[in-house]
Amino acid sequence: MTQEELDQLQKKALEQFKSGQPLFGKEGAFAPMLKQFLEAALQAEMEDHLSDQQRQAGNKRNGKGAKTIKSAEGTFQIETPQDRQSSFSPQIIKKRETILADNLADKIIGLYGLGMSLRDISSHIKEMYDSEISHTVLSEITDRIIPEVKAWQNRPLEPVYCIVWLDAMHYKVR
Repeated sequence: MTQEELDQLQKKALEQFKSGQPLFGKEGAFAPMLKQFLEAALQAEMEDHLSDQQRQAGNKRNGKGAKTIKSAEGTFQIETPQDRQSSFSPQIIKKRETILADNLADKIIGLYGLGMSLRDISSHIKEMYDSEISHTVLSEITDRIIPEVKAWQNRPLEPVYCIVWLDAMHYKVR
């Protein structure tokens, strides 16, 4: 990212902030900045992966692949670098990962815990982040916590529990 592009993004963010428009979402100023950051980080990971030993073994860059990422800042496409031997596995955005923010997954789990249906969660995410999440992805996210919930529900209970009951009377005094 050149200094000129960075200045344009900062100017756009300031204009949106002053006019009261949201900085996040599809048309927000932060989505392009996040995209540039992620692509630069992926390039750095690829450089680290393609050390001298890898290059001597015949492993080189082999183009880029497009990936659609859903985050709290909106939905955008990034280009992930690839190598010839397919041994590059990025850490910042793992393979087959489409939801960037763990906090988005945590919010989905929280909504599921409150008793919302997957359809309600999907419409809520669409409304809040302007990003559609399929029912399959939602099911995969919520299926991660089901074993923990089942274990908690089937935990052994103690035979006796201590209960402290506090009671009070309040009188208004002038």
